Order: sequence, then C-alpha cells, then structure tokens
Amino acid sequence: MKKALVHDWYYVNGGAEKVIQSFNSIWDDFDHFALIDFLNEKDRSDVLNGASVNTSFIQKLPTASKNHRKFLQLFPYAIEQFNLSNYDLILSSSAAVAKGVLTNQNQLHICYCHSPMRYAWDLYHQYLEEANLTSGLKSIYAKYVLHKLRNWDIISSNRVDFFIANSNYIAKRIKKIYNRESTVIYPPVDVNNMPFCEEKENFYFTASRMVPYKKIELIVKTFNNLPNKKLFVSGDGPEFKNIQKIAKDNIVLLGFLPKEELHDYMKRAKAFIFAAEEDFGIIPVEAQACGTPVIALNKGGLKETVLDNVTGVFFDEQTESAIENAIQNFENKTFNPSVIRSHTMQFSQERFEREMKDYVNQKYQEFKLS
Repeated sequence: MKKALVHDWYYVNGGAEKVIQSFNSIWDDFDHFALIDFLNEKDRSDVLNGASVNTSFIQKLPTASKNHRKFLQLFPYAIEQFNLSNYDLILSSSAAVAKGVLTNQNQLHICYCHSPMRYAWDLYHQYLEEANLTSGLKSIYAKYVLHKLRNWDIISSNRVDFFIANSNYIAKRIKKIYNRESTVIYPPVDVNNMPFCEEKENFYFTASRMVPYKKIELIVKTFNNLPNKKLFVSGDGPEFKNIQKIAKDNIVLLGFLPKEELHDYMKRAKAFIFAAEEDFGIIPVEAQACGTPVIALNKGGLKETVLDNVTGVFFDEQTESAIENAIQNFENKTFNPSVIRSHTMQFSQERFEREMKDYVNQKYQEFKLS
C-alpha cells in the first residue's frame, strides 16, 4: 500500500501538527504533500521525523513564508496540482483545502477533518470585520473570493471517500455544510506526560495565541474587574501589545513560554480559563491532565471534554459578567484533581493512534474487496 499524507500547510507546530505527528507514528512510509513548508528543523523532526514535504508553487511566491494566507484565492488551484495517481491510500489532514486533492476510483481517500474552512463558512463575517473588509472595492473582491471558495469547498468534499471528524461538534458541521456523515476520533493529547499536581496555588491561568477569536482580551478585561484575583497569561500574537496596555496589576503577561514552563503554571493553577469556541481544544484537556479544573465556554468541543461540576464549570456567553459568575461558581465548589486527570485518559495519544490505525486498515480492506 503506497501512502500519501496531505496537510494544508506546515509553518507552526500546533494542534493539527500533533495529529500529523501521530500519523507518522502509526505509519512511517508516507510521502508528504502540503501547500507550503516553513517548519524549523526542530519542529520538522518532531512532526515529520525529519521528512521532506512536496510543496506547491505557493512555497516560492514572495512573502509566502510571512503571510501565506494572502494567496487564499490560489489555494484550490494549488492543491489540485499534486499528482497523487501512484498512491493507493491518500490521508488528508484538512481545515482548509487538503481534502481537495484529485484522486481516482482506484484510490481510497480518507480525510481527518479538523473543521470545514472556517473563514469561508461560520467565521465568514468575523473574518471580513477583522480584516476591515466590510465595504469598498477590496471588500467586494474578498467576498467574491470567499464565495468561489465556498462553491469549491462543496464540490471538493465529494472527492473524499470517508470523513473522520475531530469531535461531535465538527461532525455536525460536516453534516451541515457537506451533507456527509463522519466518524468521530478525538485528536491525540499527550495526557500521560502532563505533570500532575494535587496542591493548587492561588492564581488563575490561561494560555493561547493572541488572536481575536481566542478571546484572551475578554479574559483580561474580566480580571481587570477582579483586582483581588491573580491571573497569569501565556502566549503571544497580534493582540499582545493591545492586551498589555489594558492589563491591570493583578494580571501578568508571560509571553510565549517553553513547554516545561507552560506546564508548570498549568499544573499549579487553581483553574484554567478558556473563553474561545473551539473545534476540540487541546490545551484545556492538557490542563485537566495536570489535575487542574477548567472554567470554559459552554460551546464547541469543550462541551465534550469538560464535565460540568466534575472537571470544571461552564459559562454560556462570551461576556465579562458571564465569566465573573463562572469564577464565583467555581470558587464555591470542590474539585478532585485525580478525578480530573483520570477523565482525560480517553483523549490519549495511544487511544488516537489505535483507533486511527484500526479505522484506516478496516476501510482499506473493505475498499480492496469491493
């Protein structure tokens, strides 16, 4: 069985790349394809076992390494240029266009879908507002490009033989947008290697890349109203300087932290705060694996990874008052760190790799017999 692994792009080692890392642990003989590959050597070693990636023409375009998304309108055309005709199995890891590679009836294409293209669908209006593209000629062009992307996205969904969703939340989105059924296999979280701590200290913690939809600014504003409560914030990104300007004395912005330091704060915190609507959300699971309860938005994948009043508490709206009420609710309850950690074992890397291997092998055997 000759295998190709198609990923949208390689430029950071994020949650989707943890999935790629596990794919390479299951099967060590993939040929790799992606629109771009700008991983540093350490991340390449971790994610791809040092393997090289076949990239598209976008790799060579000016400024692609700094901002590949400016070539959004070229993504569908670029992904279709890969010649995968010699492969028996194509496994795509897609949150954008990877699922759109061209295959034939003699090939099995399984897509692990992190999400349908968010900026073309559910984040369409938010994307235009954040990019200041709600009016004018540039707005008209941007809306036209996204309209064409939506059409292509629907068409290309028919190129996939089987969809795997990373949560029930995403399975519903796949059904809504593509009218396709999917099997849920939760992504891998390295829960077994997370540091466990029974004794918690008197501070709250949050960590994320500082982009608008992660809602770090909202969390900081909430703690501005709670001067007697300490908050540590890890992460960097476009919003860092603006958040730094508004943060009061009870809030400490730590910037980007190495993994060991990040986990040290995570294990000692009395609670981890998370206000984004995520497809799955790996970092809240990591916090729970440390025995740390989570205060989280009651939407998206967090509804599947946090047990209300057992491993954390929920709030229903992305507002300061809702988070304040959740913090008050949290402080009136008692949580068992051992129970919290035990809950996360269902999201382990070992479980993911076992389920993925069994699923792909079964589908491939059925495909060859059909």
